[in-house]
Amino acid sequence: MALTGDTAAGRLAIIAGGGLLPSYVAEAARAAGEDPVIIALKDESEPLWEGYDHAVVGIGDFAALEGLFIRYGIGRVVMSGSVRRRPEWREVRPTLRILMKVPAAIRTLLSGGDDTVLQMVIRLIEGNGRRVVGAHEIAPDLLVSVGPLGAAAPSKEDRHDISQAADAAETLGRLDVGQGAVSIGGRVVALEGLEGTDEMLDRVAGLRAAGRISPRRRGVLVKLCKPQQDIRADLPAIGVATILNAAKAGLAGIAIEAGRSLVLDRGAVISAADEAGLFVCGIDRGLPAWGVE
Repeated sequence: MALTGDTAAGRLAIIAGGGLLPSYVAEAARAAGEDPVIIALKDESEPLWEGYDHAVVGIGDFAALEGLFIRYGIGRVVMSGSVRRRPEWREVRPTLRILMKVPAAIRTLLSGGDDTVLQMVIRLIEGNGRRVVGAHEIAPDLLVSVGPLGAAAPSKEDRHDISQAADAAETLGRLDVGQGAVSIGGRVVALEGLEGTDEMLDRVAGLRAAGRISPRRRGVLVKLCKPQQDIRADLPAIGVATILNAAKAGLAGIAIEAGRSLVLDRGAVISAADEAGLFVCGIDRGLPAWGVE
């Protein structure tokens, strides 16, 4: 049945990309009494989603997406998980409303920066009265707070690396390129690009193995939300894989932005970090020295 007027009170839809975040959001929604509909992105979403009302749509298929919103009476939408590729122009199926009201939408989808694209997609979804909500609004326990999560804490040298990498990550974010940076011995050695955090850490491990980075210096990964980012989509996130890759790269720890970053499977992350001797801490750009002193 088609919806009329304000649909914001309707059912929750989770647009599921890759990674674990969509599963955590779906579980949190269920625990809160919701009956979410999973809209899995083709070739991106990994779970099979048995036990949920679900459908698969291609990236850029806005016509199918709108049809599902109407079919299931969707009023709120969560965008969660990673998207590894942009659609080809022939894969984009706009609705008539998109063609008439947002003539630059397809061009932005194909060639804009990640944050620019996400903001455009949010505007398109909300154009019919639906409301986009953040993953952290459905699963607030995933948000990190200021300070160490596990047994280890950053040393004086680590705090200097946090400051250096945070400044680099903030500048990178303003350019709408990535969310992470690595500093070792006060020197920024890696910036996150389209490859993502894990591949960036692989590069750092390769540089260390090749002798380009001193084995005596450990270093820090910092992940920040982009300064201009709409926090309803693509918040920085870490999981157990991030810990393992940081350890492989020889780092001392990971710092992520408090209140604007997610920790997936927090207990397992803390256990993995403690076992590897790494610190994980939340930092705040509004505090002196990012809140780590």
